[in-house]
Amino acid sequence: MRERKRLEDAIAIDGELARRSDDIVAYFELAHEGETVESEIERELTSLRTVIDKLETETLLSGESDRLNAIVTIHPGAGGTESQDWAEMLMRMYLRWCERKGFETVLNDHQPGEEAGIKSATFSVSGEFAYGLLTSEIGVHRLVRISPFDQAQRRHTSFASVYVSPEIDDSIDIVVKPEEIRIDTFRSGGKGGQHVNTTDSAVRITHFTTGIVVSCQNERSQHKNRERAFKILRSKLYEFELEKKRAVSRAVEDSKLEIDFGSQIRSYVLQPYQMIKDHRTKYEVGDVDRVLDGDLDGFIRAYLQMRRAEQKS
Repeated sequence: MRERKRLEDAIAIDGELARRSDDIVAYFELAHEGETVESEIERELTSLRTVIDKLETETLLSGESDRLNAIVTIHPGAGGTESQDWAEMLMRMYLRWCERKGFETVLNDHQPGEEAGIKSATFSVSGEFAYGLLTSEIGVHRLVRISPFDQAQRRHTSFASVYVSPEIDDSIDIVVKPEEIRIDTFRSGGKGGQHVNTTDSAVRITHFTTGIVVSCQNERSQHKNRERAFKILRSKLYEFELEKKRAVSRAVEDSKLEIDFGSQIRSYVLQPYQMIKDHRTKYEVGDVDRVLDGDLDGFIRAYLQMRRAEQKS
């Protein structure tokens, strides 16, 4: 059914491209006859460019896991409230990007900061090519701004790390042996009502062999949290095994770098000037508000093009 939907979408897009092309040709014929249709031509060309950019991005996604859903985890670096606030800004940026793409998101785990921001967050993203697109975000993200938490209004640099793993489906068999894990239950600390906050409904699973730790506290019942935590664990174990086979892949190496100076994949500068620059692709944007509001497609496409070029070389 998934393959059928993919083929149906491809046929539909082919028809849409043909229709848009015919419309543009018709507008040019009208313009040749003396009609004032410049605005219509510009509108159609802009709309066509959006469709072509989307198609080009999808052609760059050919990995065995690229079509899968994704699980995103965000951690602040050193710096206390500053970095925790920056981690929450990143989470909002990705959730806004998902909303723009029409992807469904589910917050699995959320640890609020003591004053502001988050200590960590994990959320699932469901949609076509969600994992393939979000692999561009794996690594350390650096923010430079005038701190809203500093009464002296000094400029601060903050770091946060982003890790993305594919959410595997039932067709991929990942065996988790009982002796390899420890399951702990605890009381949820966030919002959620009296039941969530007064019962040990949250679940944490520790995998001894790999050192992977996952937790889930989003659901009201311990059973549902346990089920979702196991799903996240299986996905992370699957990604762990894939990375062992991809000897030349840099994604996981980037994500394991120290969350500090010199290890960032992208810098977001708000003061003294405004600029967001990806240090891997050199792609940069001056409209920081637009990017922080979820417009990441330019950065994602530039990364995928770079990855394709490296694979060919």
